[in-house]
Amino acid sequence: MSEQGPPRTPDPRGHSPHPRRFPSALYAVGAEPDARDSLANERTMLAWVRTSLGLLVSGIGLQAIGLPMPAELRFIAAVILIVAGIATAIRAWIGWFRSEQALRRNVPLPGSLFSVVLTVLVAAAGAVTLVGLFLG
Repeated sequence: MSEQGPPRTPDPRGHSPHPRRFPSALYAVGAEPDARDSLANERTMLAWVRTSLGLLVSGIGLQAIGLPMPAELRFIAAVILIVAGIATAIRAWIGWFRSEQALRRNVPLPGSLFSVVLTVLVAAAGAVTLVGLFLG
């Protein structure tokens, strides 16, 4: 962790030297981590959000373009992708929060099995789509 700068002096107008941050419960514990680590954690969260958007758009697009396959299978594949997109967005926030807590407490970063779950969901959507294309 890098060295902390000199303590901030109170603002003469009465404003707090530490701006209010959300979620406040997270920032109330531990020490301020190196900014590079926090920014890397935020970039990781944003990458998960981009992934969730891609999954959501894929599910919507699959249903909208009407591939020549049974409608039931297309719907199932689309729902799997949309559910995966929603779960990934939620995981982005939870993962960011848990990693930021670990950084602030100077403990090892938490592990996650979500990548395995996401891989299974995407593979399932792909398999359903493939079967549907063969049947269509």
